[in-house]
Amino acid sequence: VQLQASGGGLVQAGGSLRLSCVRSGFTSGYSGIGWFRQALGKSREGVACINSDGSTRYRDPVRGRFTISEDNAKNTLYLQMNNLKPEDTAKYYCATAACSLILLGVAESWGQGTLVTVSS
Repeated sequence: VQLQASGGGLVQAGGSLRLSCVRSGFTSGYSGIGWFRQALGKSREGVACINSDGSTRYRDPVRGRFTISEDNAKNTLYLQMNNLKPEDTAKYYCATAACSLILLGVAESWGQGTLVTVSS
């Protein structure tokens, strides 16, 4: 199982980034897929997830600014991040697990992450 995240970078506050995560090696389905993040010196924080039924969930700090989506034909998960704030600075990981777990920063499998830095 591989989850390869990309798309991070340095952006000014108010800017946008789109993260991508290509998944491979899954021989069976998963209950949910999504993103969590971890800032330096802090614990993991759930960001957004997609349930197996296609419904989406977001944590309050990102609701209305971030949009999670999935292109199953490309085996790719996306996270569109708009109106970025300095407090969004973190390494972002795509992960699989039940949505309720991902939003707690808990995952069954996750990739290497991609770094997002938002300057003020």
